[in-house]
Formats: sequence, structure tokens, C-alpha cells
Amino acid sequence: MTLLPFSQDRQCLVQRVAEGAIWLKGWLPLSDQSALIEQCRVLMDAGGYVPTVRGGGKMHVRMVCLGRHWNPLTYRYEATRADHDGLPAPPLPVEWIDLASRIAANAGFTFTPDICLINFYDAAGRMGVHQDKDESPASLADGAPVVSISLGDTARFLFGGLKRRDPVESILLESGDAFVFGGPARLRYHGVSRIIPATAAPELGLDGRFNLTFRRF
Repeated sequence: MTLLPFSQDRQCLVQRVAEGAIWLKGWLPLSDQSALIEQCRVLMDAGGYVPTVRGGGKMHVRMVCLGRHWNPLTYRYEATRADHDGLPAPPLPVEWIDLASRIAANAGFTFTPDICLINFYDAAGRMGVHQDKDESPASLADGAPVVSISLGDTARFLFGGLKRRDPVESILLESGDAFVFGGPARLRYHGVSRIIPATAAPELGLDGRFNLTFRRF
């Protein structure tokens, strides 16, 4: 584990989980977490919904996508929310693009995202182990990273290998943590097995967890 500066008065613990996978513990200060949470609430209240996937099952999160919409029925990115209300995907704020780019740079990647998926997990929320492989062939071939930011309650994050049956490591992602995986780790399986209630800082005023994942289509 090494130390990297976050700002003039703050340091971030950086752990290399695997080649191309970097865990930045406590990357985001509490004040910035609060600001992001309020922005996420506004976006989720305006357009969040529980997606239905192929086969008719409901996901265990509420979701809203920025930049491009991920259609859970087709597993494709689209300009509009064709599976839900047909409206255009909301834009990805420039400030969020800059934030994700800075996190990626701390992990050793040059990255400019054009998509952000916001998922809200309540106490029963979870995400099955899966690969993020619906981005463009060029993005996947380049190993463009996924940049994840955790806000609110702690999540038990599962990080596996390139095959579904590979061993899985369990990582507790806390509010303010960032996790980046790209290059040789880009197609590693991952998921969320549980949310640990009442673990967020009281100052955040959040029961549950927002997770932001930035990608380049």
C-alpha cells in the first residue's frame, strides 16, 4: 500500500488489488461526498427506476444513466430510455467528467468518460457477479477503465477474475472510496453481495448507497 496526495491537506490510501485494478481508499472528502449525494438524489428523483432485465427479472437497485442509457433488455447503450419512458438520457456533467478523469489519473489511466451509471442500493440491494462488456469494441480493446465512486453505506464488493469460476475477493468499499479497473483487469467479473446498514457517516444523511460508475463508450 502506498500514499498519494489528494489535496494539500489530505492523503489517500492506494491499494493495487490486481494488475490494472486500483482501490483508492477515502479518495473523496466528506464535503464532496455530501455534494455528490445531493446531486444524485436530484437525478434519481427525476429519472430513477428499477430496471427489468431480459427474462423478466427485476434488478435490486434503482438506476439512472447519464450520457447514454444502458438498456437492460438489450444490454446496449442507447440515446434514449427505450425500456422505460423513451426520454433522452440526461447529460453527464462536465464536473463529473473531470472528477472521474482525476480519479483515473491517480490510478495510472488517461480517461475521459462519456457515460455514468448511478445505482442506488437500499439495505436489500445487491448486484450479481458480471462483466462490464457492453461498451464499444474500441473502448474494450483499449482497456479504458471503469471508475467507481462509493457514497453512503459500506458495500461488500466482489472482485473476481476473467472467468466466472475464478476465485473472488471480497472488498469492503466505504463512502468516499474509489475503485478503478482497466487494462488487463477491464473484463474481470465483479458484483455487490450486500450493503451494510448504518455504516455511512451521520453527516451524509443517507440510508443506503449510491454508486457511480463511469465508462467510455
